[in-house]
Amino acid sequence: MKAAYLVLTLSGITFYAMSSCQSNAAYNRERRNRMADTSQNEVLSEHARTILNSPSTKAQQQELTAFYRQNLLRSGFNGAVIVAKKGVIIFEQYHGLESFQSRSLITDSSSFQLASVSKTFTAMGILWLMEKQKLSLTDSVQKYYPEFPYKGITLQMLLSHRSGLPNYLYFCDSIWPDKDKFLSNDDVIQLMVRHKPRVQHQPGTHFQYCNTNYMLLGAIIEKVSGEKYADFLQHTFFGPLEMNNTFVYDPVTAPRSHQTKSHKYNGQLEPDTYFDGVIGDKGIYSTARDMLKWDQALYNGTLFSPATLKAAYEPYSHEKPGIRNYGLGWRLMVYPDSSKIVYHNGWWHGNNTVFNRIVKDTSTIIILGNKYNRNIYHAVKPISAILGHGTEEGEE
Repeated sequence: MKAAYLVLTLSGITFYAMSSCQSNAAYNRERRNRMADTSQNEVLSEHARTILNSPSTKAQQQELTAFYRQNLLRSGFNGAVIVAKKGVIIFEQYHGLESFQSRSLITDSSSFQLASVSKTFTAMGILWLMEKQKLSLTDSVQKYYPEFPYKGITLQMLLSHRSGLPNYLYFCDSIWPDKDKFLSNDDVIQLMVRHKPRVQHQPGTHFQYCNTNYMLLGAIIEKVSGEKYADFLQHTFFGPLEMNNTFVYDPVTAPRSHQTKSHKYNGQLEPDTYFDGVIGDKGIYSTARDMLKWDQALYNGTLFSPATLKAAYEPYSHEKPGIRNYGLGWRLMVYPDSSKIVYHNGWWHGNNTVFNRIVKDTSTIIILGNKYNRNIYHAVKPISAILGHGTEEGEE
């Protein structure tokens, strides 16, 4: 059946939607043809027409297509890719299977485990509560958990990975008694209260990336809001932004429609572990299109004040020279001219994710994969170069 197209503009983002698809290849081919057909661009906004019809964009699309075919696909890529300029998608591809068992195809409705890209939502949830004067970044963890045994740690230290706390992914292995039962955030906190695993360094003295920080922040969101983490994010971010295929994973409930499975590099299923019950540091599923809505919402001023965003993108760790740093929930590359790349990558089970935001000209690179593939991270540098930006590869 021939695919019929509908062009939608939502929250300043131009989308190309199909009424049906036969395969990944047909889906992507028809999408490219539609984007290239400038005779039909009158249904687009003037902003989108200007970007899509520019010679530079057309040249970039050709380069992106060549890179995608010659590099990502040849590396065994299984997932979704979006490249956008100023909220307009200039390149979008879907390849592979949501599940190697069911053989369901990946489309623009496929939701991927974001892994550590989930931290961007947790961080901004804390900052949203700060703006509503529900908490302060100078609050100590003891304000919310009086029995917490590590003193002198503030919410800002958790956000910027300067707490010195041990990583729960390591210490729980030896002290969680039932590996067949999913851990909760409260379980981890109580294990820390009882067993007091050794800190990595004193609070505020060093940057050390640690999932425990965002496990605690997820729990604090629930304490302050009086809601489950999933419900808070749904009515604060996902619902208002029409991120209709984005949700917090609950491992004990049935999978949602188009929720992708995680796979090893050889296509074997990567099962959940008892850590999958912990939220805040990971656990959010989303689509490439929904992530572009999140990206654009952070520019348009509807969610946060300029002062809050400035604080989020401020570097807080200066122990080591260089352009790499960390803000409040965001990895940063800060260049000598003060321009910034604001990004986060993720890796959990067989999921590799990239959410790269070139703030200078509002360009966005989103790559979501559900079959283990480190080439996803290595793709950022050449894609950025095609967009006219030099950048280093980021960490997961």
